[in-house]
Amino acid sequence: MTPRNKMRSNSALGRLETSNEQSILKAAAVLTEPVAPRAQSSPAGLRARKSETQASAPPEWLLKEYLKGQRMRSHSIDMEDIAQGKTPPHRMDLTRSWRRGKIEHQVTLEDLKKIHIAFQEFEKRGRKFLDMDTFLWIMKKCVKSPNKCNEQIEQLFMKIDCTATGGIQWDDFCTYLQLEYSEQADSVARQREVYFTLPALSQGLSHSGPVLRIFSLPDDTLIMMGEDGVISFWSPQLTLKRRKLVFDKTINRKSKWVTDFISMPQYNKLIIGTGYVDPDKCLILYGDDQGCVNILFLASVGELLRTWKKLPPVENMPTVRIDRAVCSPNVKYVRWKVHEDWVTQLNYYDSIQVIISASIHEPTALVIGCTTGTTNVEQKMKEIKAVKKDGKVRKWHQASLGLPQRRAEGDQTVFRVHKGVKTFSFCKRNNLLLTGGMDRVIRIWNPYVPGKPTGMLKSHLAPVFYLHISAEENRIFSMSTDNTIKIWDLENHNCLFTACPKASGIQGELTACHYLSNIKVLCVATDSVSLLHLRMRARLGPHLVVSHKEPVVCCRYNKTFGHVVSCSQGSVIKVWDFETGMFLSEFIGAHGNAEITCLTFDSSGRRLITGGRDGCLRIWNYNSGHCLKTLTQDEKHNEVCDCTYVEVFQNKYIIAVGWDRRINIYFDSPHDFHHFWKPQPHWPDDLIRGHRDDILCVAQCPPSLLATSSYDGEIIIWNMNSGHIYCKLNIPVPTPCSEDSEDRSVSYLTFLKTRAAKFESTAASLISNGPQGSVIFWSLFSGAQLLASFIPSRGKSQISSIVVTTIDTCAYVADHQGYVYTYDIKDYALEGPEQEPPKNVKIWRAHVNAVTCLELVEKEKVLLSSSVDCTIRLWSMNGEYIGTFGQSELWDVFISASWKHPMVPNEILMDPQSMPLHQILAKDVSTLQINQLEEDKIIQEKSRAKPEQTLDISILEDHPTDLERDKEIHIQAPKQKRLPQERNKNSYKLFNPGWPNAYHTLKCHEVASIPSIGRKPDLSVIGIEEKNN
Repeated sequence: MTPRNKMRSNSALGRLETSNEQSILKAAAVLTEPVAPRAQSSPAGLRARKSETQASAPPEWLLKEYLKGQRMRSHSIDMEDIAQGKTPPHRMDLTRSWRRGKIEHQVTLEDLKKIHIAFQEFEKRGRKFLDMDTFLWIMKKCVKSPNKCNEQIEQLFMKIDCTATGGIQWDDFCTYLQLEYSEQADSVARQREVYFTLPALSQGLSHSGPVLRIFSLPDDTLIMMGEDGVISFWSPQLTLKRRKLVFDKTINRKSKWVTDFISMPQYNKLIIGTGYVDPDKCLILYGDDQGCVNILFLASVGELLRTWKKLPPVENMPTVRIDRAVCSPNVKYVRWKVHEDWVTQLNYYDSIQVIISASIHEPTALVIGCTTGTTNVEQKMKEIKAVKKDGKVRKWHQASLGLPQRRAEGDQTVFRVHKGVKTFSFCKRNNLLLTGGMDRVIRIWNPYVPGKPTGMLKSHLAPVFYLHISAEENRIFSMSTDNTIKIWDLENHNCLFTACPKASGIQGELTACHYLSNIKVLCVATDSVSLLHLRMRARLGPHLVVSHKEPVVCCRYNKTFGHVVSCSQGSVIKVWDFETGMFLSEFIGAHGNAEITCLTFDSSGRRLITGGRDGCLRIWNYNSGHCLKTLTQDEKHNEVCDCTYVEVFQNKYIIAVGWDRRINIYFDSPHDFHHFWKPQPHWPDDLIRGHRDDILCVAQCPPSLLATSSYDGEIIIWNMNSGHIYCKLNIPVPTPCSEDSEDRSVSYLTFLKTRAAKFESTAASLISNGPQGSVIFWSLFSGAQLLASFIPSRGKSQISSIVVTTIDTCAYVADHQGYVYTYDIKDYALEGPEQEPPKNVKIWRAHVNAVTCLELVEKEKVLLSSSVDCTIRLWSMNGEYIGTFGQSELWDVFISASWKHPMVPNEILMDPQSMPLHQILAKDVSTLQINQLEEDKIIQEKSRAKPEQTLDISILEDHPTDLERDKEIHIQAPKQKRLPQERNKNSYKLFNPGWPNAYHTLKCHEVASIPSIGRKPDLSVIGIEEKNN
């Protein structure tokens, strides 16, 4: 059945229309036909949603692997596994798996109608909720796409059934599709966001009359002319270069004013008219109050202008009247009657050799016409007879000044626009024509189809005064008479930015506008002149890749869907494909203006739980971006620092800790339909003997142990069955001579679960970080005590994350300098206290700043890391660099040829602290001392430097360079230590990276002397004896 309204074929927002068709269930006898068994596991395939910046062609490494004929295999299968009979997991064809997208993106409108009929048939038979097997059968029968597979359909079912009830309805299916497409559209709009720097840069004008027009020269000098004849020349920074009055005030003259002007930079002249055909020919156009388009064709322009300049001056100004100009030997004059009201704007476009003129007369609101018209035999005969009868050709020219001609119908295209057209803009590259006028609507036209506009932009509240199409930025700039400026996306027609007069600071009656595409500045003239600098999303260099615009707080791997979910301090949550690194979706403002502090998944992996500085936990169906529940605390809205999801005796709970110093437990009930949940009553031991300072971390060890740590260095082990305290641990007091002796906070805990499950009394069962960059092993049974403590970082950098393998054989430790250390702990602290650190297996630098999260994906033998430097990276467990999420080249985690290894991230390679001879590798120098020495050195150099020239900071801010972006990534990690008065202070502001200051001076130093022959270094300084060959 054909829909009455035209709808997008892949949209679920359209209204479904059904017809009396024969049941597809009856034809297939589905109620009695056995359904094919579904797979036991649901490995994540390539759920790649093609973005605009990613080409459809497979990458080079994929083509090479395909040509080699090699089967994709996991690098987690080694020779021992093959000897034991294990084989690599089955993989689909390379090119098919690469090009396959989400099944929900392959559903057409016809498919959606068939799915709706199938749901209705099952509902008639009493099956309101469909299980996965039935849904799988329906999708395979109704969806025509050849790329569908069982994996995709099963994952779609789990995305819809986010609460894991085992059944879905038609309403659930449509709601998910609607949220999916809505979030997809919002994500695309956010990626294209653009804005002006506010407030505008303004400068007062001395004109007594309004500015008629603004032009720019090739060097971006602005030329403005007012009705009083004052010409002003301005720099792009609104510095007045010079000004001149074209009328002589000393001579008594009649009242005169300027109506329009145009620049002719080739001849260094200003003249009424616009455009030129070639260096020897040009034409001058002007519109009058009778709706006529007047054209002067000039040949031998240079000679003609010199002749006119020699004419007798009028008021000390070379002047030529139009009736005399048309009598010149190299001038041809044409006058077309085009409109029935005055001409509001006209322009000549040499690319299509037509004149476009506009008027407020509705039937002839905009006309695209030729300059000279086609040859008309009858009209030519009349002209010849008139010439013979008069005998003087020039008299015909003079007579024709008052007798405008009308173009033939084939020589012009007329656009009828409601209330006429006041302004227009044409773009040859995109073949688009924009019109705006008194009805406040911007219409988008195909210049060859005048019947109906192809699009309409409705957002202005006043008549549209100015329009400009910038093909380079793919943007539309518009301004209305109420001084409101808007920026539109040229492709999807979304309004990207709106600047009201209060925000821009532009006041007064609008008289002229001009956009400078070279420096991306909009110039606006009222009773003052203002500049608005365009700020676009900075394009990073090929060597610089970021995953988020703000520091990444944490990231987690979801094995159910094969996703990596990350969150940043800007309250932005992003979803990535684990196998390829492809960006899938994002949603912003997850906690309003508050920062996200932690995240975790439920036991099914279908729901995401986030905590924020607003004191709330939120439960999400992250595949659609829908917030399912909001978990609140008390009225104080204390910050949530950490959260976890636990199961105790088949009961499911969400546990959150934070600045309220209490353990908040929320019962996860799928049958509770209230949106807001309150925590369960606190444990009595928590109220009486619990933490006395802010709780920073929580960790769980099945079946019933829970560990929490606080800012004062106290660790408490809880029995979740009874709610009582099992034991308490206290961090040793640092030595008073240390620079961070007051900081005893414990921000990370992890259980050694295989040891804790056996209740081994002498073995360490818990690992925590400690002061001065230490890692501490704790024994929990038969007397809680500290068994071992060591400092991984030679610079004593604070430890920020610790993860261990499933069988507790290897530990990965990350610090605030971005280093990752691998230790063999299989037999460490197993029989009692240890005096030496465990064996260090590997060390590498993963980030240039603090690592905020580590997670092991042991099935694929990879390590996931996130950092304050705004990146999320994937590594092999041996430290081989796979890639950064957000990079343009996709990888396949199962093919080592697609990895970045042996390369390393460029910013790590260039960072001074990555160099082997840096002071951070010295044993007796801490990181804080190193940073303080570098800061003192910079301050001394600045104090000695003499400023030579001050740069315009406003210009530099509009175009961030790669150097500035590098410096932004190298921002210092926030210290753990807080002031007492800051603990009860909530931050609702988005993260502000703070742009770096511009370099004011550069100094060059000469080398005093360079030895011609290199001298052998003295190795004894660093304790290495010289070897004799």
